[in-house]
Amino acid sequence: YYVRINQNLYVEVSLHNSDSLLKLFLDTCMASPTPHNFTTGSYAIIKNGCVKDPTYVDYSSPNRHTLRFKFNAFQFIQSNPEVYLQCELVVCRAYDYSSRCYQGCVHRSKREAGS
Repeated sequence: YYVRINQNLYVEVSLHNSDSLLKLFLDTCMASPTPHNFTTGSYAIIKNGCVKDPTYVDYSSPNRHTLRFKFNAFQFIQSNPEVYLQCELVVCRAYDYSSRCYQGCVHRSKREAGS
């Protein structure tokens, strides 16, 4: 999919399942200049359900099986012509308010290095 820098990139994710009591949640979505490494040199759009990119906007979806969002296209400093996305989604039971889908943004604290 080709877009210019600062153009909106629209994403739709769907779960193909007939169970209407399933719900999708976008937990993490990372961008990387390479398709094989989403940790070193990557950029977080969403992390642990928390929006990290100021251009991110989510849209209402026709059902719980579909997620829609957009963000502005960007280029990594190394001038790579391609950006790869890797998104982690969670499938939960609808109305299970103790599930990850209903927790929203989770700030995970870093572990303290002890002696």
